[in-house]
Amino acid sequence: MSDFKLPDGPKKPERVNPRSMIIFGKPKCGKTEICSHLTRTGKWAMLELEPGGADFVEGTILKANSLEDIQGWGTSIKAQEKPPYDGIIIDTVTKLEEMCLGLAAQLYKGTAMGKNWTGTDVRNLPNGAGYKFFRDAYFQVTDYISGWAHNVIFLGHLSDKLIGKEGEETSSKELDLTGKTSKLACSKVDAIAYCYRKDNQTILNFHASDEMICGARSPHLKGEKIVIAESDESGTISTHWDKVYVKE
Repeated sequence: MSDFKLPDGPKKPERVNPRSMIIFGKPKCGKTEICSHLTRTGKWAMLELEPGGADFVEGTILKANSLEDIQGWGTSIKAQEKPPYDGIIIDTVTKLEEMCLGLAAQLYKGTAMGKNWTGTDVRNLPNGAGYKFFRDAYFQVTDYISGWAHNVIFLGHLSDKLIGKEGEETSSKELDLTGKTSKLACSKVDAIAYCYRKDNQTILNFHASDEMICGARSPHLKGEKIVIAESDESGTISTHWDKVYVKE
């Protein structure tokens, strides 16, 4: 019964910084570049899933072309006496979802209704029955990678969808994942930022709106638009990750 002792008063926050974060935006908006700066000290690593996506940046890069490669990196990381990295960056979850199709098929074939199925793409199952297995496969893999380090950043592409609002169609910017997976992925993280460029600056927008799926639990990020990087006349980029990961 000691586990259920009533608190004497309100508790203070247990942490300030987000442990998990989604950064999404248009292709070539600078997501990989700015995140590679986190990996240059060796304290973070980037899991590169987009072929050639990180070839032009400096940093600690783990290249993977399949789930088998991801498992291989995971085995090496888990074999260390202590976690080798403070954080992992997945570039991109859009590509990772594609890699999960084979696992989704295995999960479906492991059920009573799927044991005799001879297909390969669960998305083709009638009445959308396969999308649950597609989601389950995706979250099984992302949960596995999230266990590699204390922090994780998910990079993704932008999905610009049309939604109905007050009888009219309007554009909604959100993470490019299939169906319900996007909203479920967003609900599982501590912060969601839309990444874009303006002149010589790269900005992370944590300000939520009807047209933008963004936000943060951390008070210093909630509703903010943070200049995360800027370039000088020579093209040299400086990043300001101390605005996101503040001293606790």
